[in-house]
Amino acid sequence: MPELEQITVGESTARAYVRIPHGARSGVVVLHAWWGLNDDVVRYADRLAAAGRAVIAPDMFGGQVATEIADAERLSGEGDDGVADAITLAATSALAERLGAGAPLATLGFSFGAAYALWAPSKLAGLVATVVYYGTMTGPSLAKSTAPLLGHFAETDEFEPAENVKALEDGFREAGREVEIHTYLGTGHWFAEPSRDAYRAEAAELAFERTIAFLERQLGGTAD
Repeated sequence: MPELEQITVGESTARAYVRIPHGARSGVVVLHAWWGLNDDVVRYADRLAAAGRAVIAPDMFGGQVATEIADAERLSGEGDDGVADAITLAATSALAERLGAGAPLATLGFSFGAAYALWAPSKLAGLVATVVYYGTMTGPSLAKSTAPLLGHFAETDEFEPAENVKALEDGFREAGREVEIHTYLGTGHWFAEPSRDAYRAEAAELAFERTIAFLERQLGGTAD
């Protein structure tokens, strides 16, 4: 794991992986899956940075990383006191401060992190786009967000069945907001995370290409 920076979260701090390419004019807040801030997330952040986007990937689990589902369930279940919410907003603010006033920002979340990626634009107007990988949410927060959505979902997913994805898409369309949903044939949950057995390289690469194109449309061009 590369060196992480400290960000201020209220009266406390959290760690975050930060990449700011020279001349970057926009940024992405990358929110990890229930495994924690692992190498998969860092490498994804590096790819976004290589494409010219400033990136911050906060650690919502205080340095803990899981490799087994039981441990991941425990870590994600310990975040019910609002810590992950606060870290998401603090990371967004930290990236905005680094880029300067008016820089367009997006949230991007994997699984567990997708809910926070969908929720954050309802709290911060500077978030103008959202990307999610196999994660949804429902509730009033969606109606308060104006951020367009790109969603990547698996064909067979015990954690996010098709009816959840449809409800998310319908909610965006009913609110009159832009939504683009892709389902990847032959995939399951975590198909875009190289450390997992479910990883499918072809689908993951297509999803990444679509993400780059979506960010280009929503955030504008990258550094020259």
